[in-house]
Amino acid sequence: MNAEIASMIGKRLILSLITLLIVSFAVFFATNMLPGDTATILLGQAATPDALEGLRHAMHLDEPALLRFLRWLTGVLTGDLGTSYANNMPIAQLIGYRFVNTMELAGITTLVAVPLALTLGITAAVMRGSVYDRIVTVLTIGVISVPEFVVASTAVLIFAVYLKWLPAISFVNEVHSLSDLLRMYAMPVVTLTFVVSAQIIRMTRAAVIETLSTPYVEMALLKGASRSRVVLRHALPNSLGPIVNALALSLSYLIGGVIIIETIFNYPGIAKLMVDAVATRDLPLIQTCALIFCLGYLILITIADIVAILSNPRLR
Repeated sequence: MNAEIASMIGKRLILSLITLLIVSFAVFFATNMLPGDTATILLGQAATPDALEGLRHAMHLDEPALLRFLRWLTGVLTGDLGTSYANNMPIAQLIGYRFVNTMELAGITTLVAVPLALTLGITAAVMRGSVYDRIVTVLTIGVISVPEFVVASTAVLIFAVYLKWLPAISFVNEVHSLSDLLRMYAMPVVTLTFVVSAQIIRMTRAAVIETLSTPYVEMALLKGASRSRVVLRHALPNSLGPIVNALALSLSYLIGGVIIIETIFNYPGIAKLMVDAVATRDLPLIQTCALIFCLGYLILITIADIVAILSNPRLR
């Protein structure tokens, strides 16, 4: 790795840290602008003014917003995520198993969506202009045009209400066998696969088509190399940067998709926890969950940028 590549990667990492700081600042003040009084929501409308004032003082809600932000940021940097207002539990303990559940859902979706999308994208590019390519393109555009909550609601209506094949709610704690696992994760994973796969297929197809039209690929074909060898040995390695970028961008859609899917299927993950925290104005919990999602997004984008830099032939 030469100095130019190391410098570019360092700049990307510094930019990601600055972005994370800006987002944490924006999330903190956005959550504090939510309508409703946290103390009133927790104690109820019948609470006395003295009780409300005491609770606000205990939760530091009577302090200036900037001071509370600096206290929260200092705690995050030192590993102290704070205490949940509604549950009176350490936030790190509260999100522990929820984080594992969300990662399981995202991991299973990735294992299903990525191989499927790459296969469809590469084969559509190789068979460009064929009936197969047109079918894949039309289906991809159709999937992109449909929001994930529509796909999820339709799946619940068909498979849970009418056919009664799958449960409408994902009770993860009731998984005791492979069949239970498939039943619990079937609809959430299929819905998220629709969200993730479409963009990967389109961008993979475009990247491979562009590489197949380059002079060195045409020269390899003229020398008698088989089409499969040309695709695997020449086209795919040189399309790695755009494909990885497509993967990172598409997988980052899981962040937004997971929030909707966990809510619809009542899946016990971080996104569902954050939605519940908004209802109770649990500000530290909202801020921590939003920060986790932002960190995941930045990690994916940063990895995509680094791979794009390393795969750039001009920098080798």
